[in-house]
Amino acid sequence: MNNPKLQVDFAGISLRTPLVAASGTFGFGREYSRFGPLDDWGAIVGKGLTLRPSQGNPPPRVTETPAGMLNSIGLQNPGVEAFLRDEMPDFASLGLPVLANISGHTVEEYGEIAAKLEGSGIAGIEVNVSCPNVKAGGIVFGTDPKALAAVTRAVRRRTGLPVIVKLSPNVTDVVALAQAAEGEGADGLSMINTLLGMAIDIHTRRPILANTFGGLSGPAIKPVALRMIWQVYRAVKIPILGMGGITCAADAIEFLLAGASAVAVGTGIFHNPGIAKEIREGIQQYIVEKGFASVTQLVGAAHQDGEGKGCGG
Repeated sequence: MNNPKLQVDFAGISLRTPLVAASGTFGFGREYSRFGPLDDWGAIVGKGLTLRPSQGNPPPRVTETPAGMLNSIGLQNPGVEAFLRDEMPDFASLGLPVLANISGHTVEEYGEIAAKLEGSGIAGIEVNVSCPNVKAGGIVFGTDPKALAAVTRAVRRRTGLPVIVKLSPNVTDVVALAQAAEGEGADGLSMINTLLGMAIDIHTRRPILANTFGGLSGPAIKPVALRMIWQVYRAVKIPILGMGGITCAADAIEFLLAGASAVAVGTGIFHNPGIAKEIREGIQQYIVEKGFASVTQLVGAAHQDGEGKGCGG
């Protein structure tokens, strides 16, 4: 599938469509390649990586909620070196850009992972800042502009790859975090990560998740994601990868109109493994019906005259 109307350049990464498979929902790519060609996707973000292998949190660690789901996987992964040795060869054979999602518990860990990914064939790095900083009393990197700036700076210094910082919604001023990332050289932003939530089993009178709290994703968080993207689009110059509850073409178009240059689908993949084709076709039909020359003309188009950056891309 190659349609010039759908091609996007996101943070220096060429995407054949504006659709990205979100981190943690597409495994390492080969899991979903069994369902058919991946032609409708523009890129894949791999499962979150840490410096060393991680077993993640104890089960139960996933539960459905009204209009969404809670997960507390805890970054289970084989570690960056095992990923490069065992998973990257399969990723490289998929025929589309692959981004690595990285996490660390110290600023130094982020920088070290980024350095290990240099020259690996990865197209870019998505920096997950929703992790506790063990050197700062457990404060989450993504909730403090100074901590987020330090992580972004450390990654930027250790790699020449595009750096996309994934912002947490569990903050009072997302614009300040976005500007901190941009100020330290981030090439783009991913937003939003999951909202912190919980669920209780009324029969056992205990939290359902073993870790008590988990990340809420799915349609329930879409209005929050749209609002934050709208705010950030008007405050930064770098592109935004929008996500949070996208389950159909209309959802994806809303994110583009709010200011996202590309969109990522996560929880929606679990419900419908063929969702990318449906969204891609829907966006394409919308472009034709509304008389747009390309998908890039949708970016930020919902902003009133004089607001935001006008025509994004």
